[in-house]
Amino acid sequence: MIDIINLAIPYFGLIFVGYICGKVKALPESGLAWMNFFLLYVSLPALLFGIMSRTPFAELNNPPFLVATTLGTVAAFALALIAGKLIGRLTLRDATIAGLAGGYGNIGYMGPGLALAVLGSKAAAPTALIFCCDSIFLFSIVPFMIELSGREHPSPLHALGVVVKQIVLNPLIMAACLGALCAALHVEFPAALTNTLQFLQNAAAPTALFVLGVTVALRPFERMPWEVSATTAVKLVIHPLIVFGLMLAFGPFPQPWAATALLMSALPPALNVFVMARQNDAWIEPASVAVLVGTFASVVTLTSVMWFIQTGRVAFP
Repeated sequence: MIDIINLAIPYFGLIFVGYICGKVKALPESGLAWMNFFLLYVSLPALLFGIMSRTPFAELNNPPFLVATTLGTVAAFALALIAGKLIGRLTLRDATIAGLAGGYGNIGYMGPGLALAVLGSKAAAPTALIFCCDSIFLFSIVPFMIELSGREHPSPLHALGVVVKQIVLNPLIMAACLGALCAALHVEFPAALTNTLQFLQNAAAPTALFVLGVTVALRPFERMPWEVSATTAVKLVIHPLIVFGLMLAFGPFPQPWAATALLMSALPPALNVFVMARQNDAWIEPASVAVLVGTFASVVTLTSVMWFIQTGRVAFP
C-alpha cells in the first residue's frame, strides 16, 4: 500500500499545493490564461505527440479495445445526463454538461502521467487511444447537443459543421493524430528536437495539476446540488465498473491495456467540464462544484483502483 501512496501523493499533492496557493494568494483569475494556453496548445500536445510517435503503429490498431472503452464513456455520459434530467430536473442544455461531468475524466491533465507511473511504458498506447476516442466522442456530442438545444443555427448540418471544425482543430487531437502518423512512417527526429519535446512533456503533468488546484480554489460554493452527487458517483464508481465489465466482455486484452482502461475510467471529472460549461453558459456553478468534489473524492476512489491494480486483485484473463 505504501507504494500506491507514494505514487498518488505527488499527483494529489500538486493539486493541493495549487488549491492552497489559490486560497492564500489573492491573484486575478485572468493570470491563469497563459498557463492554460501553455497546457492546451504546447505542453499536453507535446506529451500526447511523444506517446503516440514512440508507440509502434501496429499496437494502435486494436478496434475491440477502442469500442469497449468508448462504449464505457458513452454509457457514463448517458447515465449522468439522465441523472441530471431526473434528479436535478435540468434542461437538456444543462444536463448535457452534467453528462460531460459523468463521462469525461481528467484524461489530459492526470491520465498520461499517472498511467505511465503506475503501469509503465506499456500503458502508452492504450492511454493515447483512450484519450483520442473519448475526446472525439465527447467533443462531438456535447457541442452538437448544445447547438441543437439552445442556439440559433441555420440547420442541423450547420451545427454538425461547427462541431467537426472544433474536433479537427483541437490541438490535443491534432497532436495525437500527427504522432500516430509519425509512428506509421517511422519518422526519426533530431536529438535537439527530441530533447525540446521532452522538456515540454515533463512540464505537462505538474503544471496541469497545479492549475487544476488553483482553479478549483477559485470556485467557492455554498451548497452541492443533488445532481452533482449523482454525476460524481457515476464518474468515480459506476464508470470504472462499466469499463471493467466491458474489458471482460470484449477481451481478452493484455493486462496493461485492460488495467490502463480501468485506471483512466476512474479519473475525476476533468477541468474542461467547467471550461465547456462557461463557454456555453450552461450549468456553470454546479460544474465547478463537480470538478472540485470529484477531484478530492478521487483521493479515495482512484487510489483504491490503483491499489487493486498494483496488488493484482483486479486481473483480466
